[in-house]
Amino acid sequence: MQPNPVQKIGQILIPVKNIERATAFYQEKLGLPLLFNTDTMAFFDCESVRLLLTLPENEQFAHPSSIIYLQVADIKAKYEELLSGGVNFIGEPHVVAKIGDTETWMVFFKDTEENTHAFMSEVSA
Repeated sequence: MQPNPVQKIGQILIPVKNIERATAFYQEKLGLPLLFNTDTMAFFDCESVRLLLTLPENEQFAHPSSIIYLQVADIKAKYEELLSGGVNFIGEPHVVAKIGDTETWMVFFKDTEENTHAFMSEVSA
């Protein structure tokens, strides 16, 4: 075992083009609690993992982020709720894997900054 192993994800950075628009999306559409913000950054709590929205410090970091998979209990209900609220989904919720009696469902969406993320849900088949 390593003497100082990685324990968990502490924070995920999401590059944005417009901090006000992105902050509103994550707070109002996704319902994540805003911890604090500045002129160029906004920090949200996602069940003990911080999401950091930030204007890129330079062009090297000005690109869409990695996909973040947000777990929800009822993916179909979350999809319907956010679809009616104007969230831009890529397809509909669908099964991506079945392991034993558990199905993993997923649906992808775009935020206001063109980052692709997903909701996922594990349900008994």
